[in-house]
Amino acid sequence: MAWPHRRWLHSPMRVKALPECRALHFDLICVSQDETPLGTLPTDTEILAKQLNLTETDFKRLCALDFGPLHGWRPVRCLDEVRLYHPVVLEMALEALSRKEDNRARNEAANRKKRLQRLRAVMMGYHKELGQNDAAVEWIDEWLVERCTGNRTASWVERAIQAWTARTLGHRLHGKPPRT
Repeated sequence: MAWPHRRWLHSPMRVKALPECRALHFDLICVSQDETPLGTLPTDTEILAKQLNLTETDFKRLCALDFGPLHGWRPVRCLDEVRLYHPVVLEMALEALSRKEDNRARNEAANRKKRLQRLRAVMMGYHKELGQNDAAVEWIDEWLVERCTGNRTASWVERAIQAWTARTLGHRLHGKPPRT
């Protein structure tokens, strides 16, 4: 959870709420990070009170304050149930998911680059010109990604090179340029 501390420091909840309500509000934000859907809370005050180690009576008393533990939390329909969400918590969750997706894409791109470099080095050992052919390296990599389920052993690379060669020769025999 990336906490927007500057935003929190200047929020009305932090400035106007009792210290106990601020702490419980923050605890609810933390609890919501393990809920499904992410960033939501159940509407059941008994469950929320238990999650905060309070009696339901004390929880309801604090929630009745202008800046109680549930300040800013709103009902939302989640499929067949109504839950609570907070706009800032939703924003934080969406930002976290976006960062996760960005990291995944960056990691995939880095992994692909390394994989192509390793494949190119192996192919240079078989045939220098083929290892320098970007189209061949990329085609062979795709062929291996589709078919090779384990490690890219020498026999797999050899089979991929044979497939590239057969494909290239087939196109030449039929008078068509190979597609890359």
